Amino acid sequence: MTATGVLPFPLDFEALYLKNREHYHRFALAILNDQQDAEDAVHRAYFEILAHWPDLLADGNVHQQTWAILRRTVISEKLTNYRGNLAELTEDNDVARALCTLPSRQFDVTVLRYLCGCATADIAWYLGVSASTVDYHGRKAKQRLEQAMPGRIRRSN
Repeated sequence: MTATGVLPFPLDFEALYLKNREHYHRFALAILNDQQDAEDAVHRAYFEILAHWPDLLADGNVHQQTWAILRRTVISEKLTNYRGNLAELTEDNDVARALCTLPSRQFDVTVLRYLCGCATADIAWYLGVSASTVDYHGRKAKQRLEQAMPGRIRRSN
């Protein structure tokens, strides 16, 4: 019996991987603050995405569903690695504490936009929403952060 090589991935899965891998990794790195943990989390997320690929395609919103898988995987990794340190991190850091209070969509938009440097169109694509919805969540997040940290958030027009 001879090995015939690695089985190819579905082309649409490979396209999703190539399009998203850098931004997914930046998001994971921004949350986890560790290169290896980020790589491991993104790798696990892609394995889960591949395992559910036919169902994700049938669902109709692949981007939103894959983002949810990535986010869940990264957050799970964060909780596993830093459960004991989370209280300490937020105790002395007003920004971290304020970010932790944001609803999930506002948190995602803020991290993707300001920590990962993603464009609004890419964020909309990842979250499966319109660009105007991304902007809305960004505005609401900024308002919440301004309320949580008066005088610390720069106002822009």
